[in-house]
Amino acid sequence: MDAFDAPSAQLHLEIRDQVVRSLATRRPILHHLNADTSWLLQIPRPASAIKHGSRIYYNILIDPWLQGPQSDVARWFSQQWHATESALQSIAEVEELARQIEILAGGLRLGRGRITNLQAGADIETFVDAVAISHEFTDHCHKETLLEIHPDVPVFATEQAAKLISSFKHFRSVTTTPTLSSKAPDWHDYSLLPLPSWLSISRLTAAHDSLYYHSALLITFATHPFLPTTPKKRSSLSIYGDEEPSTTGIEAAECVIYTPHGIPYTALTPIAEADPPLHTLAFLHGLHDVSISSAQQLNLGAKNGLLAQRILRAKYWVGTHDEVKKGGGLVAWFLRRKIWTIEDALKEARADVDGEDEFEDVRFEEVSNGESRILE
Repeated sequence: MDAFDAPSAQLHLEIRDQVVRSLATRRPILHHLNADTSWLLQIPRPASAIKHGSRIYYNILIDPWLQGPQSDVARWFSQQWHATESALQSIAEVEELARQIEILAGGLRLGRGRITNLQAGADIETFVDAVAISHEFTDHCHKETLLEIHPDVPVFATEQAAKLISSFKHFRSVTTTPTLSSKAPDWHDYSLLPLPSWLSISRLTAAHDSLYYHSALLITFATHPFLPTTPKKRSSLSIYGDEEPSTTGIEAAECVIYTPHGIPYTALTPIAEADPPLHTLAFLHGLHDVSISSAQQLNLGAKNGLLAQRILRAKYWVGTHDEVKKGGGLVAWFLRRKIWTIEDALKEARADVDGEDEFEDVRFEEVSNGESRILE
C-alpha cells in the first residue's frame, strides 16, 4: 500500500495546482447541485470590493431542492422525487463547497484548529450571499431545503414565490424580483438592496403568459475587466424613482439567463435592447420537450432553445431541468416527454431553413449532477 502513497499524493497535488490555476482567472463558476435544476453560481467580486483576506466570490443559490419529495397542490395530484441522489445533500454541504473554493482561490486562509462548515453547523457565517427563486412550484421553491439556509440571506423571488417564502416566517429579507423591460433598459436600475451595485437580479417574461410559467431569471454583473464600455444614450429613472444624471463610459455587463421551463425566443428583446449592452455568458435552458397531454406545454425544449441561442449567442448554453424524476399522483399519468439531443434538434432546425446553416456557432454543454464549469 505504501508504494502508492507517493504517486497518489503527487497526483493530488497536480490536480489541486490545476484547479488553483483555473481559479486564478477570476471568472464565474457554475455548480450543478443535483441532476435537475438546482445551481450555485459563484460570481467573482470586482477588485475594488475585495479587501485583504476577504472572500473573492459572491455566491447565488438558484432553485435549491436537494432531497426529499416535492408536491404541488396535494400528493394525490402531483408528487415527485429525484431519480438520482443529489450530489450535494444539504445546504451545509453547499456552504462547504463555497468555502473550499474560497480557500483554493486564495480568499481564505486555513488557521490551526479551524473546523469545516459541516462541523460548525448553525453557528457558521454563511457563504451563501443570495437566493434566487424562479417559480413558486415546489421543485423550484422547496420549503425543506430553503429552511436550511441562514435567515439573514436575502431571497429574490417571483411574486407568487415571494408570497410563499414570506409565509415561512424564516427569512428576514424577501424581495420580489423586478421585470426587465425594454422601456427601462439599464440593468443598474434593477440592482435592489441589499445587492451590491455591480450586480442585479431581474427576470424576463413573455407576452400572453399570465402565470409567468415560461419566464427567466436574469443575473447581471459588471465584474469583467475587459468588456467594452459604451456611452449611455440617455438618463433613466432608477428603481427608487430618483433621476440619475446621464454619464458616459457606463460599463457593459455580463449576464446569466436561467429559464428552467424555457422562455419563448420572441421574449428576448429586452436583452437585445439593453443599454448598456448585456453580453450573455451562460444560457440555462433544457432540451426535453415536456407537456401535459396536448393541453399544456411545460418545458419548451431544444427547438426553442436553439432559436433563443441564435439570438443570444451565449458563450455557454447549459442544459437544466431535464432530470426524468420519479413521479406519482394524477399529473404523472398525463405527462408527455420528448427527449431531444442537440444533434437531432440541429438537424430539424437546419431543415426548416432549407439547409442554410444558421446554427454553426451553437454549442451545448451538459453539466451533470455534481459537476462544475468555470465560465471563462
